Amino acid sequence: MPAAPLKKLSHASLQEAAQWYVQLHDHGASDQQRQHWQAWLAASGEHQDAWRYVERVSQRFAPLQGDAGQQAASHALRSSPRGSTRRQALSSLLVLGGASLLGWSAWRAGLPDSLQRLSADLATGTGQTRETVLSDGSRIWLNALSALDVRFSPAQRLLRLHLGEVLIDTAKDPLRPFLVHTEHGQLRALGTRFSVRQEQGRTLLNVFAGAVEVRTARGQVQVIDSGQQVAFDANGLHPQSAATPAREAWRHGVLLADNLPLGQLLAELSRYRPGHLGCDPAVAAMPVMGSFPLRDTDQALALLQAALPIQVETALPWWVSVGPKRG
Repeated sequence: MPAAPLKKLSHASLQEAAQWYVQLHDHGASDQQRQHWQAWLAASGEHQDAWRYVERVSQRFAPLQGDAGQQAASHALRSSPRGSTRRQALSSLLVLGGASLLGWSAWRAGLPDSLQRLSADLATGTGQTRETVLSDGSRIWLNALSALDVRFSPAQRLLRLHLGEVLIDTAKDPLRPFLVHTEHGQLRALGTRFSVRQEQGRTLLNVFAGAVEVRTARGQVQVIDSGQQVAFDANGLHPQSAATPAREAWRHGVLLADNLPLGQLLAELSRYRPGHLGCDPAVAAMPVMGSFPLRDTDQALALLQAALPIQVETALPWWVSVGPKRG
């Protein structure tokens, strides 16, 4: 899912790394500041990971090749006293020192996900949605950072959802069932409009018209009627609940929140915003109500700041953090 570091890093470490980045790339940075940064960097492996993550983000917006700060980072990491960490750090920085073959999307969603999107029949990147009319007249919409394959034959109509989310409005064809495969099971449309979202460890189905038959990877079967949603994994289905309008509102460029935790809302918003969008754990559970524009994430953040006791801080154009309101 979206705009997360390749390793789970603390919000505090990421913020410290971003602050050091700002200081080091200020032309007035002193030798003493650089020495303090090197001491911070050497203090823990998490600091080194956080620094590498900041540099990855920065490369999309302000390449650092040849920059003094980049050279200092390479030297400091090579000098790390921990063998395996030092080798990993150097390797990562050497990769970052050259142009990435996959560019922004590759590190943004993770290399395996990006390769999958590159090889898929239909795919979207950060901030992109895509509408497609299939050969049978069915209409589908791909959400940001999604990928699927289309496999139609005389016997069936099959979509394989590899990543992300798809909204489907099926056309009638009594001779060929309409199927959607995810890593957790198979869905069979029974004349319907529905969305399928593949998340970490589960698939989420929302049915807006008709019905959908779910068959988990281990064979449990259940029909989900219009107005209902259900999450399932390979082992079985979770209890049903009311369908969520948010799972089709994104097609219109709207992010709907109905008591949605702020951390989850920002994670969703980050799928539409290049760069880093972080959330302080102190405000992550704060419930949010309202609708927010996905095509103007700056406006969405401004609306959140106006409605909640939070503060949106922009250390750099590509590094934004949301935390408690101060003062």
